[in-house]
Amino acid sequence: MVSPIVEEIAAENSDIKVAKINIDEQPQLASQYGVMSIPTLMVFENGDIADKAVGARNKAFILQMLEG
Repeated sequence: MVSPIVEEIAAENSDIKVAKINIDEQPQLASQYGVMSIPTLMVFENGDIADKAVGARNKAFILQMLEG
């Protein structure tokens, strides 16, 4: 449900990096970042988590996360 929105944002914003992780294939990464539910959205700045949201979100909310 969130994946198409994230892909749209990535296509519209070439100045940001967008990554999607399959936690079934990367359980250690999910554990490292404390992902307990999906979807979990994280915004990183300088390698640190700047914002985090759990649950489905709309495009406007995700764009606000990116603006900081």
